[in-house]
Amino acid sequence: MTEPIPPAPPPPDPASSIWRNWISLAGAIVAIGGLFSFLLLCALDLMGRGASNPYLGILTYVVAPAFLILGLVLVLGGAWLQRRHRRRRPDAPRPHLAIDLSRPRDRRMLFWFTLGTMTFLLVSALGSYQTFVYTESNQFCGEVCHAVMGPEYAAYHRSAHAKVACVECHVGSGASWYLKAKVNGTHQLLDVITGKFDRPIAVPVKSMRPARDTCEQCHWPEKYSGSIERSFTRYLSDPKNTPYTVRLLINVGGGSAEHGPVGGIHWHMNVSNKVEYFASDAQRQVIPWIRVTAADGTATVYRTADFKGEPDPAQVRRMDCIDCHNRPAHRYASPNDAIDEAMDLGRVDLKLPGIKRAAVDLMTKAYATQAEGEASIGRALAVRYGTAPAAVASIAAVQAAYAANFFPEMKADWSKFPDNIGHLDSAGCFRCHDSKHSVGGLGRRMPASDCNSCHTILAQGQSADLAKAAPAGIVFKHPSSDIDGLGLLCSDCHNGKNQEN
Repeated sequence: MTEPIPPAPPPPDPASSIWRNWISLAGAIVAIGGLFSFLLLCALDLMGRGASNPYLGILTYVVAPAFLILGLVLVLGGAWLQRRHRRRRPDAPRPHLAIDLSRPRDRRMLFWFTLGTMTFLLVSALGSYQTFVYTESNQFCGEVCHAVMGPEYAAYHRSAHAKVACVECHVGSGASWYLKAKVNGTHQLLDVITGKFDRPIAVPVKSMRPARDTCEQCHWPEKYSGSIERSFTRYLSDPKNTPYTVRLLINVGGGSAEHGPVGGIHWHMNVSNKVEYFASDAQRQVIPWIRVTAADGTATVYRTADFKGEPDPAQVRRMDCIDCHNRPAHRYASPNDAIDEAMDLGRVDLKLPGIKRAAVDLMTKAYATQAEGEASIGRALAVRYGTAPAAVASIAAVQAAYAANFFPEMKADWSKFPDNIGHLDSAGCFRCHDSKHSVGGLGRRMPASDCNSCHTILAQGQSADLAKAAPAGIVFKHPSSDIDGLGLLCSDCHNGKNQEN
């Protein structure tokens, strides 16, 4: 007698598949949202938005794919958990996720699910776009994420680059530099949370992108600029606040023989010449070693007499824009500059006896907070000049100048951040052109800079003297005649300790 053949097992119910669980379903929605955001941002990048919006690259190729991967992980994780549960409890009832459109309840659930999914995709798309727009905004850089950068943010708003987004210089285009900036930013965030950040912020920024990738995207390095006329009006620290104006030509020149004579300040542009240097201090103010490579490949090394041996090649820096333009968007005015500007604009009354000296003296004092500094300056000037309308307006202008340039809480002011454009308040040009650098330390010296090397003084003095312009140039005369002939650098006196003129 033959045994009966057991009936074949029923085919697996597709509705009870391990993939049909709430975790996998949620993961599928997240993955679809990530994919949708990726496609939208990728389309924006391909249309050229990535070239001007550095944050687009990271959102497109890192953040959106991360959500896609997260969704897929949830899908796989939900299936794995469901399979594990069935192995442990094979007799347990299985969730039955099936849609039967013949049932009104299922039709309603499908409608709301579809509506919710479309809403989620729309919000994901809008959120992705708005996120990258906000994270590249100046408000995000200066106020939200980088609140510690308050002084830099305030100085930025007064700079010539106030309309240039922070990320254009600090990140630039492309995802790779964005990633580098954000990895470095992670360390900065931890420092901010723990309160261990530098006061003032250390400069120069070591992770700053080369100027050729940022500055030179707007500024044409091969351009021949010739000579540019400028006038500088200063006010002496005497009782009459005597004005003293210098009218001059700044010999900017150019560095490309194809567009004009190679010479002037922009000879250093590395177009025809290559300039490298070693700085022995963190702020690149002390430069004992310089190597100049001409267009024909000839290299000449200049060094100070006390610098022996050769520098570490890893510490040799090739000169670029920010070695001179080192504060292009974050310049803090010195007390002299700030008060001179306020007086020149009529915000500080020149008729107030000795207001220049009094204001500068008060601004250079040490205060614990900015509020304390403003209040102390206001009280001291009010005692001296009274409450007449002209005095009140002048006092307010001095307080505003202080608030715009001095930040005691962060120990940030002009004296902590040398500005290498020119040579008035810091060594600037004279870091190299100081007559102390020579070939081998003793031989042929590097050309020194005097007042006529980089600019031609056309006229100087007051009204009558300014009318006597000399196209060939005249010798600079310091307002204090006893200074001439001493061989001092401007920064020897204009250094925060001797703010006389």
